[in-house]
Amino acid sequence: MKKKISFMLTAFRDGFQSVYGARVFSKDYLPVVEEAAQAGIEHLEAGGGAMFQSPYFYCNEDAFAVMDAFRKAAGPKANLQTLSRGINVVALDSQPGDIIKLHAQLFKKHGMTTIRNFDALNDVNNLIYSGKCIKEAGLNHEVTVTMMELPPNCEGAHTPEFYINTLKKILDAGIPYDSVCFKDASGTSRPQKVFDTIQQAKKLLGDQVKLVFHSHETAGSGTVAYRAAIDAGVDQLDLSLAPVSGGTCQPDLITMWHVLRGTEYDLDIDIFKIMKLEESFKAAMKDYFLPPEATKVEPIIPFFPMPGGALTANTQMLRDNQLLDKYPEVIAAMGEAVAKGGFGTSVTPVSQFYFQQAFNNVMFGPWKKIAQGYGKMVLGYFGKTPVAPDPEVIAIAQEQLKLEPTTESPLVINDRNPKKGVAASKKVLEDEGLPVTDENIFIIASCAEKGVAFLKGNGTIGVRKAAKQEVAAAATAEGAAQKPNSYLIKLDGKSYNVKLEDSKAIVNGKTYNFEVGAGSQETAPAPTVSLGDAQPITSALPGLVLRVEKKAGDSVNENETVVVIESMKMENALSSPVTGQVVSIQVSPGQQIAAGTVVATVAKRG
Repeated sequence: MKKKISFMLTAFRDGFQSVYGARVFSKDYLPVVEEAAQAGIEHLEAGGGAMFQSPYFYCNEDAFAVMDAFRKAAGPKANLQTLSRGINVVALDSQPGDIIKLHAQLFKKHGMTTIRNFDALNDVNNLIYSGKCIKEAGLNHEVTVTMMELPPNCEGAHTPEFYINTLKKILDAGIPYDSVCFKDASGTSRPQKVFDTIQQAKKLLGDQVKLVFHSHETAGSGTVAYRAAIDAGVDQLDLSLAPVSGGTCQPDLITMWHVLRGTEYDLDIDIFKIMKLEESFKAAMKDYFLPPEATKVEPIIPFFPMPGGALTANTQMLRDNQLLDKYPEVIAAMGEAVAKGGFGTSVTPVSQFYFQQAFNNVMFGPWKKIAQGYGKMVLGYFGKTPVAPDPEVIAIAQEQLKLEPTTESPLVINDRNPKKGVAASKKVLEDEGLPVTDENIFIIASCAEKGVAFLKGNGTIGVRKAAKQEVAAAATAEGAAQKPNSYLIKLDGKSYNVKLEDSKAIVNGKTYNFEVGAGSQETAPAPTVSLGDAQPITSALPGLVLRVEKKAGDSVNENETVVVIESMKMENALSSPVTGQVVSIQVSPGQQIAAGTVVATVAKRG
């Protein structure tokens, strides 16, 4: 009798995240979820990870409403699973205990069955409370060990011994669980290492514990690693459907069925129903832009282990900001960020920290600007890294972020932070005149300003559909070709910031009426106007204006923040170059700006 290998269908979460950067409208795929249930698929990944924030950020949809609709489409008996990042839950930043507990309660309320729970640093202390909350909410807890291959010439972690030691710590900590997953988000783990790890884990756990393996095809070895895991005794794999399978995604369900033909293993599926389901899925997603990098195997990805679920999310953001030409440089710089960062597993949020730091190293110069997430990670604010980060990088992060290294529990730090937690989120809702509900509290805690924008009806759309690419490209080109309305003009060595609005010119914050007519032979002499020595604050990066923290006329100190923008999921504070007075603010929250945009001007005091 053949051994049945169970599977979870990841198409509607990890597949979307790995191909479309999680930017999909639920109405387009929910009919396929219903068909998947009719085809006999009972275990589906239904949300979490980037599929929680993305509906608010890019789709103007409520993730909780999407979960409710997913449950309705999948039916009452389906095992609907989501992904949680330990004490970060579904955010990039770590959360306090009350938000971690609320996460589990709300996901249970909105129809989820199981939460796969991991910590990117494999710091077991970050799994204890989150795992307890998941079980207390009445959900299944799939506790997770994260895997990857280290770049060449790096050693000290990410061996079978390291993973089994992490599993033993989980068992010793008494964390309640229903299943155990080994998760390789970058798809870089060598098949032999996968075999050795799963074999040792099976021996340690016994046959009564369901053992799961998760990987991607990004490096081209995912299917081979899956077969190694099966031979070592794994009970479940994660599989996807075209057009979101292979490449940066999980291996395809049909492909894995084919791999196992003639062996002692079986997926127990009706292959003809699955083939029809896959055709329906392709038709449903046909209008979506398919990034070419999502369909490719990247043989050298082990040198810079970027997970499939983050790769396309980052390339989509680079496209949004017209910086895609920088991608080869950034990804090449990622290996150094991994090597010096303490060997946290390249899975969100740590993969994002690596990419952000690599991005900064390319855009600003090596280690000239520490990304906040990366810096806080090497300083210990997300827990203990597998090995000690590079001492020089720690020192740079300490100086730039004005933070001391710590070994204190991130949960303890977050619990005493007045800017985090249920009370802080309630205050935001009250200040904005928004309803105070558990769902809204969690939206604010995990999505911050973008959550406020969504709840106030100011959500934006950032979904890319192939049919609209040429139109979007034309609009972008047209926008780029249009003359800007802000100028930095230098006359006799003095800088003047000029902004044109209809018939008015705002020069260093002072407004003048102006007219433009045809040139003539006879012109009046140019008036002499004293405009002072205002200096511009310029954004080196494109991005979204999140906050304007000063107004014209305010006093400002040197290096004090005036405007905060978000670029590549990073907050970037734009600060005053001098101590003096804000002369003008030239942007507003929610505005998308290009690199080189002058956001404000300041004049030196005295």
